[in-house]
Amino acid sequence: MISKLKSTLERLKKSKDGKTVASNFGYLMLLQIASYIFPLLTIPYLARVIGVEGFGKIAFAAAVIVWFKTISDWGFNYTATRDVALSKENLNKVSEIFSNVLWARIVLMFISLLILMIAIAFIPYFRENKNILLVSFLLIPGNIIFPEWFFQAMERMKFITILSLSSKLVFTLLVFVFIKEKSDFILQPLFISLGFIVSGLIAMYIILAKWKIKIHRPKLIEIFKTIKGSTDVFINNIMPNLYNSFSVVLLGFYGGSVANGLLDAGSKFINISQQFLLIVSRVFFPLLSRKIDSHNLYAKINIYLSIFACISLLILAPFIIRFFYTEEFVSAVIILRIMSISIIFSALISTFGTNFMIVKGYEKKLRNITVVCSFIGFVSAFPLVILYGYIGAAITITLTRAILGLSILYEAKQIEKQR
Repeated sequence: MISKLKSTLERLKKSKDGKTVASNFGYLMLLQIASYIFPLLTIPYLARVIGVEGFGKIAFAAAVIVWFKTISDWGFNYTATRDVALSKENLNKVSEIFSNVLWARIVLMFISLLILMIAIAFIPYFRENKNILLVSFLLIPGNIIFPEWFFQAMERMKFITILSLSSKLVFTLLVFVFIKEKSDFILQPLFISLGFIVSGLIAMYIILAKWKIKIHRPKLIEIFKTIKGSTDVFINNIMPNLYNSFSVVLLGFYGGSVANGLLDAGSKFINISQQFLLIVSRVFFPLLSRKIDSHNLYAKINIYLSIFACISLLILAPFIIRFFYTEEFVSAVIILRIMSISIIFSALISTFGTNFMIVKGYEKKLRNITVVCSFIGFVSAFPLVILYGYIGAAITITLTRAILGLSILYEAKQIEKQR
């Protein structure tokens, strides 16, 4: 498998597009280091200071906020990336797309904030965790003004990589300086959000001052048109939350913060592996938008890497948990092993869903598959989480990703046959 992967990469290096892909892959790799390696450095320290309950509260807030982040993204990370990649030589068109997406995301952010405030007012468990929910919500405006999607579309990942590395280094150091006791857990999401906001301000300066992108005045008609154009992709993106983050929220209600802390500890390294594979997906997306014939090459790379990651985590799970966490997290080993299998199915979702069906314009078919599979996961979450706690949540997420990945693979092959 490794030899096949090497030969595939050698073929990629020889082409002009391959050099661009390789360059962006390198920068995105550094960007992912900033996003995950720095937090990994803080895990042993935070495990001792805030404990499993603090981890659980952070995980619960993150699971709630991911719904609102998905709303504010609204699929633009794919549709807008695709549109800019196809029009990046036309500065006026690029400015129009960037402006419409920016205003649309701001409108969606305020709608999200309103929903969150209503939830805090009427749901007791939300009210108990009000402070960390509101602090975690700051990630959304930070994410809006730090438009990774735009740099990805322009195939200029160098800029956000440097910004992200610098800001995350500073705010990672702040964790060791300011978090000294259990009640300080709320500072962790605050520092992450501040990192995005500071980086975003600099990123916007580069876009507006250096690249001469203009922000047009907001027009409601254009904003609604932009939102409508990405609705299918949005539905495709938000539906997995029915089984993914919803399982975490449901576990918080029935299992409490400790159960959520164990689930978060075990799933954290799954997320890191998936984010690494997401780098491959994001690097290839602009290229595949222009040259879908490169899909077979991309598919081989992504699937080989996912198999390697799955096997590695299955074997190394006990060592990883013991190295990064304290003894109270030892039950997270089974979570890591169960969910490691889901990496392969997540690779199928990105390979044949995002980077094939969306690129080819089959958003509606992908949306329908995702809706059905996510609803299955949503229904199965209730008995599994209520009866088996954090293990049931891990099974729910893994099983649903398997159903979704295999369904998307089948549909993609049917589309290829039609071609």
